[in-house]
Amino acid sequence: MKRFCLFILAFFALCFCAAASPPAVPEGTETVYVTATGTKYHKDGCSSLRRSKTAVSLVDAAASGYGPCSICKPPAFSAVRPEGRESGLYQVNREEPGRSVMVDFARLLPAEITGCVDGDTVRVRILSPPPGLKAVETIRLIGVDTPETVHPRREVEAFGKEASEFTKERLSGKSVRLAFDWELRDRYGRLLAYVYTEDAVCHNAELIRLGYGHAYTRFSFRFLEEFRDYERDARENKRGLWQ
Repeated sequence: MKRFCLFILAFFALCFCAAASPPAVPEGTETVYVTATGTKYHKDGCSSLRRSKTAVSLVDAAASGYGPCSICKPPAFSAVRPEGRESGLYQVNREEPGRSVMVDFARLLPAEITGCVDGDTVRVRILSPPPGLKAVETIRLIGVDTPETVHPRREVEAFGKEASEFTKERLSGKSVRLAFDWELRDRYGRLLAYVYTEDAVCHNAELIRLGYGHAYTRFSFRFLEEFRDYERDARENKRGLWQ
């Protein structure tokens, strides 16, 4: 009888624990928060949500182009747009290298530079384009913004010509490798990528490190903190446009 009672107690204890444990939340259905004017999504209680917040699912936030907040560090959505997922592109948000120099260079997509629009925008030819990519693409470099030289409604900005010349000198006619991040394209249809020279140097990072541009932090990207450090160092040492 005593053994039977212990069995009953153990049975009810297991049932209680099962009921008390919340079911696993499917990836992408977690609740995150966005603001009316922001470009990132946040966890509840983030300091960026002081003025307003709207609750959305993680997958909806990612699909709408929001990136994870670098302050409160909400959960990241590992799924990517179909063209990225099917093509097998090297995406740093999935591979998670600690720094831009730590990518698996051999796995990056080979391409050839056919033209330089300005410091942070180039044109490439991809000999064997994977699904979702074209043989000829315009690339907007991820995480860097150089002074304008070709904007239809703006004058040429200070140090813009120098940034353009640096990119032309480093990349024109050269073979490069491409790595990708959260989003494959911007709203203009340009391919978003990190461009690596054949000596495995990330040109995006070099532009910031040498003072030809600043870290473009409006949208989140894998190497955001690293690029911020490069900008801070360039400012302190008065390199390039920070002179």
